Amino acid sequence: KPEFTVSVNSGLAMGMQERNGLRAILGSGPRGGEASGRCTTSSPCHQAGLGSRACRRSSSPGPNMINRRKLLQTLAAGIGSPFLVDWAQAADWTPGMPPIDAGLLSRDSARVFDLSVSSADPTPTGVVLWTHIAPGAWKSTEPLYLQVARDAAFADLALQARVEPSRIGASADYTVKLDLDGHLAPSTTYWYRFVYDATVSRTGRARTAPAAGTQATRLKFGLLTCQDYTNGYYGALARLAQDDSLDAVLHLGDFIYETAGDPRFQSLPYADRTLVLPSGGLVSLGLQDYRFIYRTYRADPHLQAAMERHTFICIPDDHETSNDCYWDYARDTLGAPDHPFTTDVQYGNDPALLRRLKLDAQRAWSEYVPARVALNEGATHPHDFLRQYRRFAFGGLLDLFMIENRSYRSAHPCGEGDALQRYLPLGCTKYNDANRTMLGAAQLSWLTEGLASSRATWKLMGNQTLFGQLSLTFLGTNLSPINVDAWDGYAAERRRIADVLREAKVKNFVVATGDLHTYIAAQVKRDYGNLNPFDTGNQLGVEFMTPA
Repeated sequence: KPEFTVSVNSGLAMGMQERNGLRAILGSGPRGGEASGRCTTSSPCHQAGLGSRACRRSSSPGPNMINRRKLLQTLAAGIGSPFLVDWAQAADWTPGMPPIDAGLLSRDSARVFDLSVSSADPTPTGVVLWTHIAPGAWKSTEPLYLQVARDAAFADLALQARVEPSRIGASADYTVKLDLDGHLAPSTTYWYRFVYDATVSRTGRARTAPAAGTQATRLKFGLLTCQDYTNGYYGALARLAQDDSLDAVLHLGDFIYETAGDPRFQSLPYADRTLVLPSGGLVSLGLQDYRFIYRTYRADPHLQAAMERHTFICIPDDHETSNDCYWDYARDTLGAPDHPFTTDVQYGNDPALLRRLKLDAQRAWSEYVPARVALNEGATHPHDFLRQYRRFAFGGLLDLFMIENRSYRSAHPCGEGDALQRYLPLGCTKYNDANRTMLGAAQLSWLTEGLASSRATWKLMGNQTLFGQLSLTFLGTNLSPINVDAWDGYAAERRRIADVLREAKVKNFVVATGDLHTYIAAQVKRDYGNLNPFDTGNQLGVEFMTPA
């Protein structure tokens, strides 16, 4: 039976450990190796510890052995598949070509790979790899090369690949994403680097997920959220980059802030952290502004170090688009109560402008945040253009559901004004309306069906806004929710999820949340009006919020 413990150090650690961990024999290619890890509870962010990795690789070739020709055929064919529509094509290097002699390459990587490298979205047999070519270093006839190895010295190569010049350029702002799903071994750490114009990138490190049907004894995640570039430096990320015990990092939203000096919450205390947007305003007005913000954030050396060292799983919150945004179903467009397109007379609250803003935000996110998603270039509606919620399996130990709180949610229940409408709506009870949605019908079905059918020991939901209740009370009586921008504003849908958890007898349900820039630990309940702490039938799981 799993054990569950909570301890507080420099971050909050959740320990979920299986007593009877299995050692899995996994085929991984022509060479074997030992995969091991250590676990500590100290970290600059929340870390979810889910027992110690304990699998070893076979010393003989197995079913996941990499075939270079098969890699070429599969990745080339993948260009036509739905999730690779706008991704770069990878092709095998010339057969028999010896490994690149890195000593002959320029190490001036920052000039060419100005935003470094990163990995994301682990599966048992792959990850997504990402890089960016500096526009000044780009050449229309120059291919990009990739090396992936089982060791940091690149003596034991797992694969080599080539990206054709036609797949790199201004259309994706010189970003490149490659999906290696199906070509790596489970529960394995890899090192990777890119080569462009005789210049080698910095080395990245990535880790694949445990294989299906195996029972890892421990997983450990870092949790991140709300990294406002203008409000401080990323010292915590420098610490995160030093922790090699993590299996992955979950980023729960607000990877960027769309504002460059919003007087309500951005005091701009650091002169070297100010942003001057291409549009000249204080908030992003479109694609070029969003791209500029992402490039600025990703140029930070501590963020680069963390993303080089760990495999990230990211989901957006509101600031990737606009503060407190939602979907205005009445006008079928983005709802952005604080954005100039809504508030400034010169823009006229034009639904077409707001819809374009959402599309631009989605495109920039897909370019600069590595994820196994793809744009539907033929779509003109944001709901058809990009789907960002997705599920990850980590063997039999954990299923991860990264939900998306912003693209499909209804408007705020009590109006779009600040303070007493969005945050403390005294006298308003519309947040209980059964027709209101946070996730939209399709995502809600995906989530509830996935939770009910999951056979993993732990079910973890990556979530942007507080799932539990935060309310003003008097003598145990709830007077008003404090933040209806969170799940308190969508109480009926939260209760539907709770009913599924109870009816399907889902055990070991954990919610990891960002957004409020603070630590919170709470129980997930079916009825938040039931204050009986001994009513275990009302307690369905636990929630942990990580600070900014």
